[in-house]
Amino acid sequence: MLLTDFDYELPEELIAQTPCPERDHSRLMVLNRKDESITHAHFFELKKYLKAGDTLVFNNTRVIPARLIGRRDQTGGKVEVFLLRRQEGNQWEVLVKPGRKARVGSIINFGSELSCEIKENTDFGGRIVEFSYEGIWEEVLDRLGQTPLPPYIHEKLKDKERYQTVYAKENGSAAAPTAGLHFTKELLAELKDMGVNLEFVTLHVGLGTFRPVNEDNIEDHVMHKEYFHIEKETADRINAARARGSRIIAVGTTSIRTLESAARDDGFLPAKCGETGIFIYPGYKFKIVDGIITNFHLPKSTLIMLISAFAGREYVLRAYKTAVQERYRFFSFGDAMLIL
Repeated sequence: MLLTDFDYELPEELIAQTPCPERDHSRLMVLNRKDESITHAHFFELKKYLKAGDTLVFNNTRVIPARLIGRRDQTGGKVEVFLLRRQEGNQWEVLVKPGRKARVGSIINFGSELSCEIKENTDFGGRIVEFSYEGIWEEVLDRLGQTPLPPYIHEKLKDKERYQTVYAKENGSAAAPTAGLHFTKELLAELKDMGVNLEFVTLHVGLGTFRPVNEDNIEDHVMHKEYFHIEKETADRINAARARGSRIIAVGTTSIRTLESAARDDGFLPAKCGETGIFIYPGYKFKIVDGIITNFHLPKSTLIMLISAFAGREYVLRAYKTAVQERYRFFSFGDAMLIL
């Protein structure tokens, strides 16, 4: 399967630079796999396409201020450190830019209260660093770190909470699980009142989610591992819903990857925590997910490959072509898609 099989033409002006003024007023494209139809709606109309007994599974990760700007100890040169994943103690896996000068043993200072030493290189071109600081790590990071918006967003975000879901809880992500950005607390309450079950898992978004595919043959691509966690009570309720014949609808690709990483081949979901490097592309047999709420993804990305695995590549690319024609907004702050 070739990388070019997942390409499509996207005018730059359709890349959303700011979030919709009201979260649930973004547009919603609804795909039905049975008849390969395409329906246009708005996100606040989501209730029309769900029914009592459905289970929505959300990723409750919270984005940390993962972007740190510092100076090299010896030269004073500017350097950016991007936090990916916490290791043991004060060690983190990070990306460093410019990377060619980030040698093992180098010290980077982020003002007087925080510094790090580069300990080793990683297989994915990153670094393992160890931080030194005074006080409480979360408070130091909150003061010195910046919210890491994707590189295709060029406008400054006025409200940092708009790059967090309203149910974000577990600190640890380098990027938001953006399908969840469309939900409001009011919409969640309405769904619950109509009998839709709301369940939460955790996957801390890192390099695995947004690292580009550089191989011509996509099967040569290796995913970077990300941490996930599913509580026993959550797994029990999802298994009970499946036993009743209810639909399991994942909100976002990270929720899909969490569920599919943990589920057994027979669809049973155990409680589990660990790391996943699951790469889902056409040919994959889904074990537990019956429906998906997602955004419109970058061309040639692992995310559009995952959606193509679920709904079919040609159908998905036809839907994306329609979205371009209908002037939908794309990527993190863009519109949404529901696939049933």
